Amino acid sequence: MTIGADIIAAKLHAAGCRHAFGIPGGEVLALMGSLHRAGLRFVLVKHENAGGFMAEGGWHADGAPGVLLATLGPGVANAINVVANAWQDRVPLVFLTGCVDAADAQTYTHQVFDHQQLLRPIVKASFSATLGALDVMMEKALAIALEGQPGPVHIDVPIRVAESETPEAWTNGFRSAPAISVPADDSNLRWACKLFEDADRPIAIAGVDAVNEDAGAAISAFCRTFHVPLLTSYKGKGLLDENDPLALGGAGLSPKADDLLLPLVRQSDCILLLGYDPIEMRINWRDPWPVDAPVIDISPVLRTHGMHEVKVSLRGSIKKTLPILAAARQGEHSSWAGGEPVAVRSKLQAAFAPEPEGWGPATAFHTLRQVMPDQTVVTADSGAHRILLSQIWSCSSPRGLLQSSALCTMGCALPLAMGHRLVSGSGPVLAFVGDAGLEMCLGELSTLRDLQIPVIICVMVDSSLALIELKQRKSQRPNVGVDFGETDFPAIARAYGGAGVWVETAQDLKREADLALKRDGFTILACRISNRAYDNKF
Repeated sequence: MTIGADIIAAKLHAAGCRHAFGIPGGEVLALMGSLHRAGLRFVLVKHENAGGFMAEGGWHADGAPGVLLATLGPGVANAINVVANAWQDRVPLVFLTGCVDAADAQTYTHQVFDHQQLLRPIVKASFSATLGALDVMMEKALAIALEGQPGPVHIDVPIRVAESETPEAWTNGFRSAPAISVPADDSNLRWACKLFEDADRPIAIAGVDAVNEDAGAAISAFCRTFHVPLLTSYKGKGLLDENDPLALGGAGLSPKADDLLLPLVRQSDCILLLGYDPIEMRINWRDPWPVDAPVIDISPVLRTHGMHEVKVSLRGSIKKTLPILAAARQGEHSSWAGGEPVAVRSKLQAAFAPEPEGWGPATAFHTLRQVMPDQTVVTADSGAHRILLSQIWSCSSPRGLLQSSALCTMGCALPLAMGHRLVSGSGPVLAFVGDAGLEMCLGELSTLRDLQIPVIICVMVDSSLALIELKQRKSQRPNVGVDFGETDFPAIARAYGGAGVWVETAQDLKREADLALKRDGFTILACRISNRAYDNKF
């Protein structure tokens, strides 16, 4: 017979999971042992929140669901932010928690509360593991995590279930991997084909669902064949190589970019939404086109966001639907005869150029884009720097710029970078953080040291919550709670066993980035900028 925890771990391994992240507790020791025996490396972190983001970084690297392990009570509570992030950012995260047995919970209350009740609003499903039904529970949990829009599932594992032997039959495989179908051949599909066939100014907007379907190659071929310009959400950057003349970059958070992109979208006579979920977008993208605009929405799930109207909704695979639309457009049919997308692309490049004075955040981002190899995976924390970076940093393929785009949570960039580099095992990884964001997760530098992986951290040091301070000034509110003292990040890097250096010129940044690429350990590039360096930048 097999103990319950062994079945749970074996099913995770069958789904491709090779790493688990978290912090031990007495209630999860059996689970940890089983994960180890099943072939999952357990990675000790300093905070459950960071562990969840490392798990997400790993998922972006190898495509397997992330695994986060937490003990009961405070362990579960610590992970709420990253579970909510997985819920909004469409990340398949399996959250394993230990708990006391139901009978014990009636009289033993230390650290005990209802994990499932706490988590249900921010997970796709929550399970309480039961002996005799562990195989079917794991099949359900993994299928739900991956189906449609991926997301977190929670599995509460009582101590007795994890440690006890069970005679239940189970299979050492994952049988329930979901598949996305092609839309039905009905009037909606025929209507969509007709709209695209007749269009002179088609434009496409793609987002996180296209990334999760791995639809980049299909979208790139479609756009190039029919000369369809593409703009994306920040998560969708790289679905079409952003060096391509048809690529209009990321959108959704920068008013400066929106002022150029939204008028172009409104000129279109066929707006194609390719896995576009407006959960990433801000207020400018609510009702961005007239209610009767010719909009075709291809999505894996029913859209209930209410952010905009569509003319035709097609539920199903982007990769399988685009060839059907393509077949409807026979012969040569040029698009955008007036060259409007080319003009907008040129204006976007000018709008986010390096600072004329020679130093600032835009110059830093442009400099590092030139220095870093094309295949570099970049992560970005929330804040003013992320908005500017997402407009400047060009991605040649999907998942080249990882960030929290829906929940927009701080403290994510460093663990995302660590998780990706750990799981991928190769290639440069660069994390962009603000000084406040880095201070939220400084303890993970010790995790980074122990993992011995070469992550480069570019921290923009302005001693301010710049985005919030900018909003205070624009709304004529007093400066309250946004400024703080400067931290010596290079000294901290050295204290944690890495390298660190202050940077205040583009030349210094180029030199130090080159050196960082040659190191086996981590490097902090502390870029000093003024506390109003982002004014009028995005």
